[in-house]
Amino acid sequence: MTTRDVLIVLFEGVQSLDVTGPLEVFAVAADLAPQAPAQDAGPPAYRIRTAALGGGPVRTSAGLRLLPDEDLRTAAVPDVLLVPGGHGTHPADPEVVARVAELAAGAGRVVSVCTGAFLLAAAGLLDGRRATTHWAYCGTLARRYPQITVDPEPIFVRDGRYATSAGVTAGIDLALALVEEDLGRDLALAVARGLVVFLRRPGSQAQFSTQLAAQVAQRHPLREVQRWITEHPDADLSVAALAERAALSPRQFARAFRAEVGVTPGQYVDRTRLEAARRLLEDTGSGVAEIARAAGYGTAEAMRRAFVRTLSVPPAEYRRRFHSVRS
Repeated sequence: MTTRDVLIVLFEGVQSLDVTGPLEVFAVAADLAPQAPAQDAGPPAYRIRTAALGGGPVRTSAGLRLLPDEDLRTAAVPDVLLVPGGHGTHPADPEVVARVAELAAGAGRVVSVCTGAFLLAAAGLLDGRRATTHWAYCGTLARRYPQITVDPEPIFVRDGRYATSAGVTAGIDLALALVEEDLGRDLALAVARGLVVFLRRPGSQAQFSTQLAAQVAQRHPLREVQRWITEHPDADLSVAALAERAALSPRQFARAFRAEVGVTPGQYVDRTRLEAARRLLEDTGSGVAEIARAAGYGTAEAMRRAFVRTLSVPPAEYRRRFHSVRS
């Protein structure tokens, strides 16, 4: 079995879960991968190294001290170069940026987690490529590096030998995708089960839910309306009905909701229903017409139009792509 060398870059202010999430995926994969036949101990599937400038300990953004295996300045070129995110990526240490660029030139795959994309961008490695990062920083990445096509929607993006992922736990999804590519779906599934995570959220799935993307209203009646919408997507969610639940006039409700949540009631309802339909398509075997009713669309055609308009794919095709991943 070929051993794939994984090098994880460490620096002051690194996000600890950006490091340990993917590291655990590769480590568990190495433990579970079958060894070479007729040998007591064949070569491991992955060899994992960590490196920081000078080889000394670094402190994560949460205050945890990490001791790297080696000095980043003298680290050998790996098969997989993984750059995590964290406070230390903005601004990044110029020497770290330069060394990452050097290592990336010979690495088989170059991967970033969360705001690690900023470090790759500073090194010029994402120019002319499609990339993503944590949803809260996608706008900043796009403004700072206009030569990059920044996609804020997916949890990870593959562009040739470069891969960028969204915030924190999305690095686990990307690492699982790499394990599946290297060692097959069954082994990746075993890793996911061992870590008690899904195998695997597809890269094209949304980074965040409607409830995370929108603001939470300050006033209790409006927060209750948000909760009601989420729990009852198939109910009457017209402005008039929602205003009545909040004990406000429709005009007062619409104005207050937009001011506190950041989107109109109609936009919030549309997003919530789409999210409900996506979840049902991914996780259940219910028919499209049944899901359309449960998600509040009423008819399969209305749901189809919403999917094509927002996701550029009809519900049946969406299920074909994603349902088998969760089943």
